[in-house]
Parts: sequence; C-alpha cells; structure tokens
Amino acid sequence: MLHFQTWKLVLVLGIVIAGILYALPNVFPRATIDRVPSWLPHKQVNLGLDLQGGAHLLYQLDEKEMTDDWLSTIRGDVRETLRRARIGYTGLSQDVTARSVSVKIRDAAELDKAYQELRKLAAPVGGNVFSGFSGYDLDVATKDDTVVLTVTDAGLAHRMSSAIQASIETIRRRVDAFGTTEPSIQREGRSRVLVQVPGISDVERLKTLIGETGKLEFKLVDPSANPEQIAQSKVVPPGDELLYGNPPSGAPQGSPQIPYVLKNQVLVTGQNLVDAQPSFDQRTGEPVVTFRFDAAGATRFGKVTSENVGLPFAIILDNKVISAPVIREPILGGTGQISGHFSVQEANDLAVLLRSGALPAKLTVIEERTVGASLGADSIEAGKKAALMGLALVMIFMLAGYGLFGLFANLALIINIALIFAVLSLMGATLTLPGIAGIVLTIGIAVDANVLINERIREEIRTGKSPFAAVDAGYSRALITIIDSNVTTLIAVLVLFWLGSGPVRGFAVTLTVGVIASMFTAVTVTRLMVAYWLRWTRPQLIPI
Repeated sequence: MLHFQTWKLVLVLGIVIAGILYALPNVFPRATIDRVPSWLPHKQVNLGLDLQGGAHLLYQLDEKEMTDDWLSTIRGDVRETLRRARIGYTGLSQDVTARSVSVKIRDAAELDKAYQELRKLAAPVGGNVFSGFSGYDLDVATKDDTVVLTVTDAGLAHRMSSAIQASIETIRRRVDAFGTTEPSIQREGRSRVLVQVPGISDVERLKTLIGETGKLEFKLVDPSANPEQIAQSKVVPPGDELLYGNPPSGAPQGSPQIPYVLKNQVLVTGQNLVDAQPSFDQRTGEPVVTFRFDAAGATRFGKVTSENVGLPFAIILDNKVISAPVIREPILGGTGQISGHFSVQEANDLAVLLRSGALPAKLTVIEERTVGASLGADSIEAGKKAALMGLALVMIFMLAGYGLFGLFANLALIINIALIFAVLSLMGATLTLPGIAGIVLTIGIAVDANVLINERIREEIRTGKSPFAAVDAGYSRALITIIDSNVTTLIAVLVLFWLGSGPVRGFAVTLTVGVIASMFTAVTVTRLMVAYWLRWTRPQLIPI
C-alpha cells in the first residue's frame, strides 16, 4: 500500500495541481481574473440567488387560453379536412367548457365518411416501454348528424406538458438575451414555471420581457370600416375584429388608444420568423425592428403584399396593433421592418421577443420575491464564518489528536476544499446557501477517513509492528471501511438529488463532490505524504 508506481505518483500530483489551479480564480475578484493570460483557468463558481441577490418569479400558464387556442386549431383542421374530402357541413363551432369542436354534416349519407376522415385528426399520446399506450388526444364521436371532437384528459395533459417545456425554452432564450448568468428555469407542478435570475437589477423589465406572449401576426386593415364609429357602437362587421394600438409619439399624455378594424384572416405569423434585430430607420433615425422570414414565410409575405398594394396592413403583437403601414410596393425579399415610435430599449426588447418565439399561452406571475444584494452579502459572510470556524476546529482536533499525522490530514483537507471548488467551477455550478452548508458538512466528515486510518495504525503499533508494517496495515485494513461509509453517504445524497429540487439539489451536488474528493485525498494524498515521510526519515517510532 505504501509503494507508488511512477504513473500513479504523476496522476495524483497532476490532479492536486490542476485542482489548485482551477480553484484559484475563486479567490480573486473578476477584474483580476480577466487580466491573467488566457491559457490559465478563468472559470469561477457562480453565486446563486440567495448569495448575490436577484429575482424569484413563479409563473402560472393560462390553461384556458391554451385550450381555447387548441380548439381553434382543431376547428381549422376540421374545416380543411372536410373541404378536402368534399363533404358539405354547417354549424362548425367550439365549446371551451366541454373542450369540444362540433360540426353538422349536411348529407346524412356522408356522416360515416366524415367520421372516418375526422378520426385521422386524433393523434396518439404517451406510449413508451414502461407506461404503454395512453390513448389519443381527441375523442371523435357521432351524435345524430353531428361529429363531435372532444379533447381527452390524456391529450390535455400531454399538451400541457409540451406547452410548459416550450415555455421553459422560450423563457430561457429571453433571459439569456437579457445578459444574465446562470438563471434557474424549471417546471413546478402541472402548469407552473419557476424562474430565478441571480444578479438582476431591473426586475420590472425582466417581468415584462418574460410575461409577453410574443404572438406576432400580420393582418389586413378593412378600408371600408370606420374604426371610430365601430369602437363607439361595439358592433363589428362579420369577418372583422376590433383591436387597439398606442397613440402616436408626441400625443398628449393620457391620449386614448387608436382603434383599428382588421380582417380576421391571419396573413403571416411570427412562426415564420427566423431573425429579428433592433435597428434605426434610415429616413427618420428612429429605432425600429428589422425582421426576416424563412422561405415559406417570405413567399407568403411576398404574395400578400403583391396582391394588396396601396392597402394598409397591421402588425399585431399579443392582440395589440404596433403599427399599420400602407403597402407601397410588393415586399419580395422576405425582410421588413416594424416601426412603432419605440425607444432604443423597447426596440431591443421587441427584437428579443420575436427571436425567442411566442409562448404557447399567457404566463401570469403568482409569486414574486426580490432578494437584495445586501442580504446575499450577509449570507456569504455567514457562510464564510461557518466554514472557517469549522475548518479551524477540525484542524485543531486533528493536530491535538494525531500530531504529525494530523498535520498530513489537515493538508489533505485543504486540498480537498480546493478540489471541491475546482470541480464546481468546471461544472459551471451555481453555489447557493445550502451548497455552502454542504461544503461545511464536507469539512466535518472529510477527516473521518483519516481518523479511521490513524486509529487503525495505533492498533497495529500496539501489537508490536514496525512503523512501516503498522502504516501499511492501517491503510490496507481501513480501506474497506472507508469505502463502505462513503458509498452509503453517496447513496443517500443521490436520493436527495433525485427527489429534491432547487436548494436541496445544490446541497446534494456539493456534498457529493466533497465526499468523492475526501475519499481521493484520504486514500491517495495522505498515503503519498506518509509514504514519502517514512522513506525519508526512517523513524523508529510513529508520532501519532
């Protein structure tokens, strides 16, 4: 056990040196690290929300709106399916309460054919090796001369899960564009998303950026309608809708919004956008947003603008008209710009919304907490004090109890802490207050293995063995006990990580890294130091 082959010696020393190098950036401020050569480690452990302050936002996805949009999509699919099959129908409607779409077939002889065609709209959900087939997302049935398509519970649950996952990805893109580091975005329950953004100062802007649905649509303005009269009477012509936009810049504060009467048909949607960037209008110099469609969107946009030259069309974001320019000439390149008297920040935020894509449904903040930087500083200071006090007490105990071998254990403990921070830095992990608790606990249990080894060496000495034989036997016979105790700890920690979330997982990660590092330092680093001390000094007695 005391003999080290050359490759083992090089490997152990390499791990220790690398660990110290990768942990060092956490000792210095960011400005100092930025000045060191690029080939040296630069990564630092990211501080969590409870350590550097920031925003804690819990969002609720609007299930009713998502279901309503889905039913509208189903209604459009029913219309298209029946037209393609040349089946006459009437009374196509949707019922949000019953979560269904119904359509009346004119010719009773075609009812079975319509049923068979509409059944194809039902898609299977779930279905994997463990759960098996979960059913379809739609239940298609006939009642008299009517075909009814009803959303199933399995279909709604699957749709909700997909919507939450899509929302998480969209929020992540928006927050990343905001310029923050290491945000935590995760699902909470059936229809909630938890967003934690450390180090954020403008929380209101963040809420606005995340909360906007980002649903972009292009529709034609109905030139035959009088928007002021319709806004007063609230009687909208069939096939039209009434929406509002902000008053022009320069208007007195408190000016009413401008009404627009638009045709219901959506010409192009934001789903065809591939890029959106803030820019400035070359003629007026005001901030605008330039956008670019994909091939399908460019073709459709070019066709629409070619057929409606001289007519106004509206650019709508989340059912609010941003601008309604007149089509002067066909726009065939698939690019355009949105102007709406924006400020520079508003143009930038709008570009972020469009690039990140639309949310499946509206998100509503149901819980909001803001952690101040001063509170985070207090947490860091308290964590430092706890860690240093724990480290000092453990070192004093080891020195008092085991003398020189206690000094070896203390050196290994310092290397152990360096390895923990090195691994956390390489992982890009976020350190939270529970994570600090995990490190403090690691300091306490890291010397357990050295205590086992030293006590075993003492027992071997009492039997009359020589220093070399006693040390060799101590390490050999304590190894199994060390492995057993640490493996049981790792099993408990892995269960914590699997079942826990957020702070509990942070605690589990740091404790896992600490336990593995303590096994490495106890079994290899201290053994290496003891082995070379024995070879150099050849002691007759062991000061333990």
